[in-house]
Amino acid sequence: MNDLDLFSDPSPDGHLSGDKIGRRAQKAARKQQRRKRAGGRAAVLFALAFLVAVVGVGGVIGYAMLDDYFNPPDYKGDGTGEVTIQVKDGDLVSQIGATLQHQQVVKSSRAFNDVAKTEPKASTIQPGFYRMHLHMSSKAALALLLNPASRANQMTISEGLRLKELLPVLVKKTGIPLKNFQKAAASPATLGLPAYAKGKLDGYLFPARYDVPPKATAHDVLKMMVDRFKQEADGLGLETQAKAVHLSPGQVITLASLLQAEGGTHEDFPKIARVIYNRIKNGTPLQLDTTVLYALNRRTLRVYNKDLTVNSPYNTYKIKGLPVGAIDSPGKLAINAALHPASGPMLYFVTTDPSTGLTEYGTTQADFARLKAKLDKYLSTHK
Repeated sequence: MNDLDLFSDPSPDGHLSGDKIGRRAQKAARKQQRRKRAGGRAAVLFALAFLVAVVGVGGVIGYAMLDDYFNPPDYKGDGTGEVTIQVKDGDLVSQIGATLQHQQVVKSSRAFNDVAKTEPKASTIQPGFYRMHLHMSSKAALALLLNPASRANQMTISEGLRLKELLPVLVKKTGIPLKNFQKAAASPATLGLPAYAKGKLDGYLFPARYDVPPKATAHDVLKMMVDRFKQEADGLGLETQAKAVHLSPGQVITLASLLQAEGGTHEDFPKIARVIYNRIKNGTPLQLDTTVLYALNRRTLRVYNKDLTVNSPYNTYKIKGLPVGAIDSPGKLAINAALHPASGPMLYFVTTDPSTGLTEYGTTQADFARLKAKLDKYLSTHK
């Protein structure tokens, strides 16, 4: 029956009475209202069901997000395989964590950062290259970064080495063949030497600790050392300070190499520098055995009269002033002493006890004779 049927029931005489029409109209209206209310309730119930579903899924997602925030994903164990990562100078712990995540060492940088917050030594991680594993726990990764044994391709070069001595050391430290270093050293113009080096490597391969990239070539290593020299020279104000002592920057490095070679202790460097400056000022030959030995390509404490006759621009018994170039690679302390010599009238110095570096000074030839006798006595008892 539809809504029209409500009005289709005639009276016996074929007409509807007014009362009947009113009652049936009210009944139809009430029925239509019930249908509307039922539809409204259904819509509300559907909306509530949808909202519950959305809230439920959102709750699951929200919980997952909160759990990820407070418990960031992390691998377990010590990992497998090997990968080399670099910690750059000035890297913060957060930057190290990002590097580890990018290299797939740790699962998330946040997990690494959380572990690092509990380890006071985390802030002491040094720049360099490290041998790590893939898929390590953050705790295991941090432990490796704090373990010096995990450092990769690190080398330390001592002060005072001549180029011919230094190249074999670089071979041992890097595993790169000697012929590669010899070839690179034969092309100094490609290494970025300062103009005052005049194409000479001795004196300009700075002695220091280096982190060598895994795929570095011999050229890369030598250039790295030259770059470090320029960095240290700039830090000392070499070019400006050289003018203050009336030398060229190259002469300062030559003088510094003499200080490095003559031994003694670091405290002696400025005093030996003063002796050299005084002798240059007086026009007196420096008479340094170390320059003669450089010319002879020898290392010894014993220098004989016949050695002093070698014909070389490095023989400071024959020439006056500084030799033509550096005789080794001086360190920062020696360069600084060459720029800032001690004061005093000293004209002679002798390392009277080479075992301890004890060096004594004098102003007269008699002082020198006395000090030389001490050294001779030492040498006679230490053959």
